[in-house]
Amino acid sequence: MLRLLSLVLFLAAPASLTAATPLAGRRPNIILIITDDQGWADLSCHGNPILKTPNLDRLHREGARFTDFQVSPTCAPTRSALLTGRHEFRNGVTHTIEERERLAPSAVTLADTLKAAGYATGIFGKWHLGDQPDYWPVKRGYSESFIHGAGGIGQSYPGSCGDAPGNSYFNPFILHNGTFEKTSGYCTDVFFSTAMKWMESIPPSQPFFTHIATNAPHAPLNVRPEDEARYKDKVPPQAAKFFGMIANIDDQVGRLLKWLADRSLERNTLVLFMNDNGGTAGIPTHSGGLRGTKGSPWQGGIRAASFWRWPGTISPADISAPAAHLDVFPTLAAIAAAPLSPAAQKQIEGRSLVPLLENPAAPWPDRTLVTHVGRWPRGKAADAKFHNCAIRNSRWKIVSTAPKSPGWQLFDLSSDPGEQSNVASSHPDVVQQLAAAYDSWWSSILPQLVNEDAPVTGENTFKTLFHQQFANPPQPR
Repeated sequence: MLRLLSLVLFLAAPASLTAATPLAGRRPNIILIITDDQGWADLSCHGNPILKTPNLDRLHREGARFTDFQVSPTCAPTRSALLTGRHEFRNGVTHTIEERERLAPSAVTLADTLKAAGYATGIFGKWHLGDQPDYWPVKRGYSESFIHGAGGIGQSYPGSCGDAPGNSYFNPFILHNGTFEKTSGYCTDVFFSTAMKWMESIPPSQPFFTHIATNAPHAPLNVRPEDEARYKDKVPPQAAKFFGMIANIDDQVGRLLKWLADRSLERNTLVLFMNDNGGTAGIPTHSGGLRGTKGSPWQGGIRAASFWRWPGTISPADISAPAAHLDVFPTLAAIAAAPLSPAAQKQIEGRSLVPLLENPAAPWPDRTLVTHVGRWPRGKAADAKFHNCAIRNSRWKIVSTAPKSPGWQLFDLSSDPGEQSNVASSHPDVVQQLAAAYDSWWSSILPQLVNEDAPVTGENTFKTLFHQQFANPPQPR
């Protein structure tokens, strides 16, 4: 009776009270949603004057919002850092193709850690950390894997990186636990529907970690006609397609939130939403005042959304402390009561965000965060040290776009988040301090670039498996 009364009191308590409850060890269900090439400015809650995202806005409104959250400049690097808690170069991920997108087998993943702690773990959508079987999610901690190949549906590159041949955003072939399935519907809808079906199968006594990684709104901008029609004649044609793809994602997030509410799972489920890098097709319509795009070290290439919604536990608030994708692993592990193995403890560079989620004004010591676009020609890492890179602390950021020698520019992010005024000549001491930290970092990562000499030969792995499985491709299920 006492236990029941305590439960009733907990459920009835206002958010302002329950938010003070320590988060560590609570073991909620966790749903991580990460979109592909949606920029920070591609949200109506971030001031976009055309695009409407009411359900993503709801996550923003009802959750904790990290307003200075940094990711990597491109797809595979962000996913690598997110799942390991350390810079992507330390995982050997320096590109999105050419075998340089493969996550080092020695790395411990967030999914490894949550699975070891009793979580059911599933990924639905984009993986992009290695298409060969030894690199698949089922070898990296996921008990359920429903993925396309390469960095996008239908992509194909030399070497192992590629998707099923001729694949489409509509009715795509998806690799489900090692076997291709022909699906029916638009890719984003398929990923969300399959994730919800999988969550339905998990026993109520077991928490789940559901990783939904949409292929949209990555180019090519293959959009449902009815979604494109929402923005036709309001913006240029490419932006209309791009915004339509995001609107479809927003619809699916709304469907997911209703699914959680209908099953009384909202108060025991943490939903985390983020995007993987800077914007693309939406930038000409609305950049949010940020300089640069995907594939650049500017804020427009690396600033991302980070919304943490857990009704009754995490209070809605803006959190201004500088945070990054590196912090997600240690944060979720702490909340899930998932012990870090010695290898994970040694590996993780990020910080637990739990103190800030409990109290946005909690002390947060200054830190440095490094950005490097990578993507140098094979065998040319030594020449790429200063090409498209940056290092920052809570206030200052230096950026170099020079090919081979440092051309550091300095920006005061506290007063110039758009990086318009280079103040390097006024603060040479700051430039020197951050440049020295960058030099030290660069020296430390060189031994960990394990994919640089990997041979790029043969047919795409997904293509080979597809041909082995199908003589005549089946019809949609």
